[in-house]
Amino acid sequence: MVSIVKRNGYFVLKHSNKEQYLGKKIPKNILEIKREFLLETLREKWEPSLEQIKNGYFSSLKHLPKTEILNRIQEFSYYFTHDTNKIEGSSLTPKETYSLLRFKITPTSKPESDMIEAKKHHETFMEMIKSDKDLSLKNVLEWHKEIFEMTKPYFAGQIRQSRIAVTGSKSVFPHPKFVPAFLEEFFKWYNKSKTKLNPVELAGLVHFRFVSIHPFGDGNGRISRLIMNNVLYGNGYPLLNIKFRERYDYYRALEKSHTKAEEIYFLKWLVKRYISEYSRHYKD
Repeated sequence: MVSIVKRNGYFVLKHSNKEQYLGKKIPKNILEIKREFLLETLREKWEPSLEQIKNGYFSSLKHLPKTEILNRIQEFSYYFTHDTNKIEGSSLTPKETYSLLRFKITPTSKPESDMIEAKKHHETFMEMIKSDKDLSLKNVLEWHKEIFEMTKPYFAGQIRQSRIAVTGSKSVFPHPKFVPAFLEEFFKWYNKSKTKLNPVELAGLVHFRFVSIHPFGDGNGRISRLIMNNVLYGNGYPLLNIKFRERYDYYRALEKSHTKAEEIYFLKWLVKRYISEYSRHYKD
């Protein structure tokens, strides 16, 4: 927590061993100052580990042929596809998803829509990787359409025209008439920030800000996790699978950031999760 202490007639921001002088009066924009101070403190902790992960990941791949790198990404996609769809209610098991995507073995007694969405998610993900497209509204609409055009054709690739809510969540999403403006602002922010922020931080914020808009009638979580990985891959960082078994921690982080209107809560969770996943694998 960031605290304000008074010392010798002056106010000081304090977090752990880091301090920032404020002056004799607390500034009017103190909330903004506290937020940036906390981010700077967190970045000092994150960035050495994130840089180590990137360098180690690059070293692990630099002697591999492109075909082998794509094979590894395809293996990642089998599990990523399972977990991202399972979080949204898919009935397929990891084994069924793997067999379906790798060996074209169709599971029995499972909804056809679950199988179609698994196939289309995997195909869209691999197409996104191979094409190396950057984020844009056009590309995101195309990816959404590709995944859902066979199962939810009434809204695939279309910005929602009605109110939306998530069962069991306290989060409130924008009225549909404001969604286009929020999306325009989102992509302006992304294009301004993509050369300034650490890519893992950027990926986390892309995920949170996009899912907070909830621009589609369904599939917002899946697209948010897809574009999170688009940012990571495009910047030379390993991909991240948010696993089904950790969904409750994931939900809590999202909910806390939504209800408190403070994205740092989700960002802290995601970066910590990322470092935990990869720091032991990739070392300088």
